[in-house]
Amino acid sequence: MDTILNTVSGAGLGLRRSFLSEALNTPLQAVDFYEVAPENWMTIGGKLGKQFRAMTERYAFICHGLSLSIGSTDPLDEDFIRALKQFMATHGIKFYSEHLSYCSHQGHLYDLMPIPFTSDAVKHVAARIRRVQDILEQRIAIENVSYYAAPGQEMAEIDFFNAVITEADCDVLLDINNIIVNSVNHGYDADTFLRAMPAARIAYAHIAGHYVQADDFLIDTHGAPVIDPVWALLGKAYDYFGVFPTLLERDFNIPPVAELLQEVSTIKSIQHAWKPQYEQQSA
Repeated sequence: MDTILNTVSGAGLGLRRSFLSEALNTPLQAVDFYEVAPENWMTIGGKLGKQFRAMTERYAFICHGLSLSIGSTDPLDEDFIRALKQFMATHGIKFYSEHLSYCSHQGHLYDLMPIPFTSDAVKHVAARIRRVQDILEQRIAIENVSYYAAPGQEMAEIDFFNAVITEADCDVLLDINNIIVNSVNHGYDADTFLRAMPAARIAYAHIAGHYVQADDFLIDTHGAPVIDPVWALLGKAYDYFGVFPTLLERDFNIPPVAELLQEVSTIKSIQHAWKPQYEQQSA
């Protein structure tokens, strides 16, 4: 099976339609790879479809799913997974990630809902992840998500996350911003949470901005610039685990491309700062 390290490296950017033409016509030199939600592109034809195909012919891509609803009690949508497999084959996309959450219950909920942190949920979700990997014939990465309530909680978030990842035998999409958001909203130490991540399973990372509702309440919007504590935690992640591919997410209030590229360049500068240190430690 392919691993993400055979596919991408460096700093990436979530591709959005608002700057698709610009990225196609004027290559964004700072961007080493792109990520898309397959649901937004699988059925697109016409001009946009042709532009997207031109992008995937030129650049490395990852798929990051929105609607698989891996934690739902609804039947797993295996038709979607097979269509996803074909989409990835068509575009030469070799890696897929999803959220550790659910977004359906007898119909789509149009939001990413938290899974109860219970041992029963571990078994349920892990079995569904394994089935997805069997159909796709490759490992996938699961993202630690932001959440605002923990119904039926029996274990800590990090213990639940690690139990699912181990039981499913899958990889990790490490979301740095989500650790910061959850640490503030739920009163735990972000550094301690980060250190407990399964280092060998980290495939790549997301970094994004959030909205400050109050000093003790952050909202994960992906609609603002990345703040200093998030950048600092990314540096710590490289220090602890080594440098891995890292992607900037921006879903709302999308600024001019030049501003996005500044943040992508910040990722690269942090990677370059930590890589020699990590290589020296590993020698």
